[in-house]
Amino acid sequence: MIEAHELIDNDFLRQFELKFDDSLAKIEYSLQERKIFLTKLIIPESVYSEELQNEFIVAVLKHIEDRNLSVVPTSPEIAKFIRKNRQYKSMLPVGVRI
Repeated sequence: MIEAHELIDNDFLRQFELKFDDSLAKIEYSLQERKIFLTKLIIPESVYSEELQNEFIVAVLKHIEDRNLSVVPTSPEIAKFIRKNRQYKSMLPVGVRI
């Protein structure tokens, strides 16, 4: 399970980061008003697993929820995850459907 302290919000590069031994998984984002657009998910092949991907997305969504922001998933993987996990649909802005 991904610990909250392992997740890094890199404001300068506008990405959430998760460091492994010599790898870096990241979710790139764009922040506009009270919405955060999750634009790209990158997990190196050397550490990729669907379980890791899902845990990373959950950790990022929890961080966003704590900041009281709406989520607009433009990354296909993240949109697919939210479609499968309905509890996160409440984080979508009014009028946005996936």
